[in-house]
Amino acid sequence: MATTTTTTTFLKLVEDQTHSKPRRRYNHRQPTTTPSPSNHQHSPLCPSSPSSSSPTTFTMDFSHSSPTSTQSFTKFNSALTAGLLNPMSPPPPPSDKARSSPTLFEMMASEPDLHPKPQIPPSSSSSSSSLPKPATCPPDRQTLAMQRISDLLTTRSPGNQFNDPDSSDIKLTLSSKDGITVSMNVHRHILVAHSRFFSVKLSDRWAKQQCSSSLPYIVEIADCDDVEVYIEALRLMYCRDLRKMLMREDVSRVLGILKVSAAIGFDAGVLSCLEYLEAAPWAEDEEEKVASLLSELRLEAVGAGDVLKRVSIEVPNGNEEGNDNEEVLLKLIHVVLEGKDEKARREMKGLVSKMLRENSSHNDLRKESLYSACDDCLQLLRHHFLRAAASDLQDVSQIARQADNLHWILDILIDRQIGEDFLKTWASQSELSEAHPKVPAVHRFEVSRVTARLFVGIGKGQLLASKDVRCLLLKTWLVPFYDDFGWMRRATKGLDRHLIEEGLSNTILTLPLSWQQEILLAWFNRFLNSGEDCPNIQRGFEVWWRRAFWKRSGEQERAQQIRITTSTIENP
Repeated sequence: MATTTTTTTFLKLVEDQTHSKPRRRYNHRQPTTTPSPSNHQHSPLCPSSPSSSSPTTFTMDFSHSSPTSTQSFTKFNSALTAGLLNPMSPPPPPSDKARSSPTLFEMMASEPDLHPKPQIPPSSSSSSSSLPKPATCPPDRQTLAMQRISDLLTTRSPGNQFNDPDSSDIKLTLSSKDGITVSMNVHRHILVAHSRFFSVKLSDRWAKQQCSSSLPYIVEIADCDDVEVYIEALRLMYCRDLRKMLMREDVSRVLGILKVSAAIGFDAGVLSCLEYLEAAPWAEDEEEKVASLLSELRLEAVGAGDVLKRVSIEVPNGNEEGNDNEEVLLKLIHVVLEGKDEKARREMKGLVSKMLRENSSHNDLRKESLYSACDDCLQLLRHHFLRAAASDLQDVSQIARQADNLHWILDILIDRQIGEDFLKTWASQSELSEAHPKVPAVHRFEVSRVTARLFVGIGKGQLLASKDVRCLLLKTWLVPFYDDFGWMRRATKGLDRHLIEEGLSNTILTLPLSWQQEILLAWFNRFLNSGEDCPNIQRGFEVWWRRAFWKRSGEQERAQQIRITTSTIENP
């Protein structure tokens, strides 16, 4: 009975393969389930005769299988049929000896694939992408110019006779220096009526001389700077509303038309171009082109002066232009200093500082004018600071405002390399320094920003003051600066702490060594008790230490070696 089960199980596997591969044909007979031992030797799946009609013959011989091996394969095929094993998993190995005939899994693995995978033809997109694309060179500048010229010659409004071959009497040929040559049809009476140049060249006398030749007359103009602009200038002669036509152009093209119109004496074109330039906005890079061309053409008599008023100021007799500029700049500075909106004041301070920085001449503002504005802010600061020290906190916000104004003017003075006088003035403000502890820190810390800016200026070499002035600055303002540093660090946005600490270190290191020692030892004690609320000038402390001890001991050793060498020479 075990033999019948084994044969039936293999039949099912072959039938499943038959359904999964429709092109394969298998010739077999249904097995009989009689318990005859001959069924075990002559299975319909394993015909002994090789002349079977099946195109592919499978030979599976179970005649040498032991009962143990048969039971093993029976369990394997039963588990495979029940779906408990992967069909591609190998069968379990025999328990007693190696099998001489191939197993079902081995024959299935070695079976040739009779269903070749369909070859997917390459898509048209991939094939086209693999082919080299023809190189398409962009049109050059001359080709683009010829296209624009062709559009100018072929486009005209109804009734316009520009480039009309039927009614024209002159064939005008224009050639440029870069090799462009264009022929067009124009009318002698229109050119003569609008252009002084053509009225002379195409006069009645010239026309009588040409009577012998047939129409149209041939006229050539060579060495044009720009053929396209020349054609546009001639086209304007055929227009009734020149301003409307120019509205389609930009400033650079109108400048070209103006140059051609002035060259051929086309007065209506010149006036229309000037009216356009006077009313149209200019880009920043176009201002110089406009002013340069108008100065070159000398068209003041026909309205160029109105155009130039946009970029130049008429100076009355007896007034110098420099004084007028200084007056305007001082007015701007005072408006910024007295402004009420803090956000707008910050923005305008940045704008004015940028404009002053871009002016490399530095002749627009005198030193005295800047220091006059600086003194006004300092007097207001003194007034409100001393009132706050006397516990009068009315208008106490003016302390921070005037300190910020002083900081801004100091930036301008340092940028113009004239800040040494302010350094002397600030270092001598002992009255403010003494009143400093009496003012609440929330109101006074902005004052120390001015001191910090002076430290940075000295540390960077932007302020070159004497030793006494530097020492006086530290004596007057260093302790107040220490007291306010924590507030500056927390309340000031964008404060560059490391820049200030480096400036303070360098300022201290410019003093004599004994003064450095006094200041840095006091800082050492303060830093250990204040931490983050005290500036960290450790780098300056290390430099002082090396200067004071390392080099000194090295110099003593070298001096001792020199003395020993000398004594050795004297006593050989």
